[in-house]
Amino acid sequence: MAAISSLPFAALRRAADWRPSTATAAVSVSGGVMLNARARRGSRSVVRCVATALKSYKRPIPSIYSTVLQELLVQQHLMRYKSTYQYDPVFALGFVTVYDQLMEGYPSTEDRDAIFKSYVTALNEVSVRADAQRMEEWARSQNGNLLVEFSSRDGEIESILKDISERAQGKGNFSYSRFFAVGLFRLLELSNATEPTVLDKLCAALNINKKSVDRDLDVYRNLLSKLVQAKELLKEYIERGKRRRERRDWRRPSRMRLLQNSMEALIP
Repeated sequence: MAAISSLPFAALRRAADWRPSTATAAVSVSGGVMLNARARRGSRSVVRCVATALKSYKRPIPSIYSTVLQELLVQQHLMRYKSTYQYDPVFALGFVTVYDQLMEGYPSTEDRDAIFKSYVTALNEVSVRADAQRMEEWARSQNGNLLVEFSSRDGEIESILKDISERAQGKGNFSYSRFFAVGLFRLLELSNATEPTVLDKLCAALNINKKSVDRDLDVYRNLLSKLVQAKELLKEYIERGKRRRERRDWRRPSRMRLLQNSMEALIP
């Protein structure tokens, strides 16, 4: 599998063209599936969640970014209403990875961080960045063998992975998601685990369906491959606008000089 970091990132082309309201965004994420009572309560409150994020960060966000960001926010908000949902740092790593890759190249780093803060605050999961960083630091000190042998060792992250394994086996709440799959792959990437069988072994140790992980990582790669197209379109649009402004600014002094010369010609 190619490393995620080798893939191009930007916003989806379809997202650049899609202009949903917050209300329609809440409906669209359900994918036509009938929601249970718990999820319906979540769908009613999702508009409030998105509104909280937008209220917290008041500056306009280019639609190429805002559409996908709202989609991510809505997905995670509805996910929280699943009866089996329980937050974990592997999910946090995947969520942060997706956000950072999506927002790569955003004009302002300060704005990018402020947007992230507003979104995780709206989700009431403000620790995701810190949890993701802890997972990243741990993974950098591992290799493929150490990564899959977490159950035989002691440590903070090892305990987290053991807990996930037990819950995924049915001994507690566990809700698999695409963010979790990305988090797993990020662990492999940071630990330089290039052997294809490492992901198989890690999924087995965590009691995660490997087919689901493969499917979701393939979908994720396909989305990432489309992101660069939309960003290129945005870049071309901005450059064309800049060139038009430059031409207007260049012509404006010429008109002023022509008017000035005409007026001077009238002076005896």
